[in-house]
Amino acid sequence: MKPTVTPGSTLTLSSRRVALLVAANTALAPFAIDAYLPAMPALAASIGASIHHTELSISLFLLGFAIGQLTGGPLSDRVGRKPVLLVGLTVFLLASLAITQVSSLHGLWAWRFVQALGGGACVVNSAAIVRDCFSGREAAKVMSTMAMILMLAPLAAPAVGSVMLYLAGWWLIFVFLAVYAAFLLWLMGTRLPETRSPDQPSASPRQVLANYASVFRHREGMGYICSVAMTFAGMFAFITASPFIYMQHYGLSPAMYPVVFGANVVVMASSNRLNIHLMRWRTPQQNLRLGLSIQLTAALILVLLVASGLDSIYTVVPGIMLFVGVVGLITPNAISSLLEHFSHMSATATALLGSIQFTCGALAGVLVGAFEIENPWPMVLTMLTVSLIGNIAARRLIGRELDKPVLST
Repeated sequence: MKPTVTPGSTLTLSSRRVALLVAANTALAPFAIDAYLPAMPALAASIGASIHHTELSISLFLLGFAIGQLTGGPLSDRVGRKPVLLVGLTVFLLASLAITQVSSLHGLWAWRFVQALGGGACVVNSAAIVRDCFSGREAAKVMSTMAMILMLAPLAAPAVGSVMLYLAGWWLIFVFLAVYAAFLLWLMGTRLPETRSPDQPSASPRQVLANYASVFRHREGMGYICSVAMTFAGMFAFITASPFIYMQHYGLSPAMYPVVFGANVVVMASSNRLNIHLMRWRTPQQNLRLGLSIQLTAALILVLLVASGLDSIYTVVPGIMLFVGVVGLITPNAISSLLEHFSHMSATATALLGSIQFTCGALAGVLVGAFEIENPWPMVLTMLTVSLIGNIAARRLIGRELDKPVLST
C-alpha cells in the first residue's frame, strides 16, 4: 500500500493513519449523543424539568448537527479542512463546558444546539479528508476501516456515561466530552496536515447554493444519498423501538439487552471486513447492490415472521442482525461512490448527505414511536418501507453504475 502525500505538505498519510484520524474525529458524534443517555433522569431532576422535555435535547442536537454539516461542508471546501475542523472542535469544547453549568431546560437546549453546530462542522470533514487523500477502491477500503473502528463508539458511549454518572454526576459526562474535544484539537492540530488541494477553486455563498442544487440534480449522486439515508433510517427505526421490542414485548432481561444489541455491531464489523475482502475483485457499486439486496431480504423476513405469528426473540434477532449488519456493505461503498462524482466539492456533498441522513433517521424514529402501538409492526413496516425506497432509488437513479465491471482509480 503506497503512502499518500497530502497537498501542500511533506507529511505522508497511509490509509490506516487516515482511517484512525477520521474515526477518532467522527466518534465525537456518537459519544455526544449516547454518553449522556444513562444520566437523563438525573439531568432532568437537576434542571427541574420532565424527562420527556429533557429528551428533546437529543432532537435539538440532531437539528444542530445537520445545520453544522450544511454550513461546515461548503466552508471547508472554501477555506480548507483543517480551519473548519479546529473551529468546530473549539465550539464543541466550549459548549460542553457551558452545559456543565446549566440550571434550566432552555439553557440545556440552547447549549446542546450550539454544541451540535460545532460537532457537525467538525465531523463533516471526515469523508472529505478521505476523498482528498484517496479515490476509487482505495477510498472505499479506508471508509470501511474507518467505519469498523467507529463502531466501537456507540458501544462504549453509554458505558462511559454510566461510569461518569456513578463517579460524580451527569456534569462529568460533559467534562469528558470537553476533554475528548481537547484531545482531538491536539491530535488534528499536530498530526493532520491540510488535505484540501490549494488548486481547488473557492466557492462564493451563491456558488454554495448552486453546488447543493447540483448535487440534488445529479441522478447517480442522489441514488447514493438515498441508499445511505434509507439504510440509516431503517437502523434508526430499530434503535428507537429496540428497548420496547426486546425487553417488554419479547421479555428479554435488561442484563441481556446490551449483549443482544451489541451483536449487531459484531455483524457490522464482519460485513466491513467482508467488504474489504470483496473489493479485491468487485467494485464498490457491486458491493452496494449486494448489501441493499440482503437488507431488503431481511426486512421481508421480519415482516413475514410478524405476519405469521412466528416472531420471537429467537427469530427476530437474527433478522435484525442481518438488516443492520449489512450497513458495512452499504454505507462505505455509497459514500465513496458519491464522492467520486463530487471530488471538487466533497465536503459539500458530504454535508448534504449527512443532513438528509440525520433527517431521515429522525423521521423514522418519530414514525416508529408516534403511534404507541404495542407490537413490532411499526418497526418492521418502517424497515421494509425504507429498504424498498433505498433499493428502488439505487436501481432507478444509479442504474448501470451498479454493474460496471471496472473501477477508475
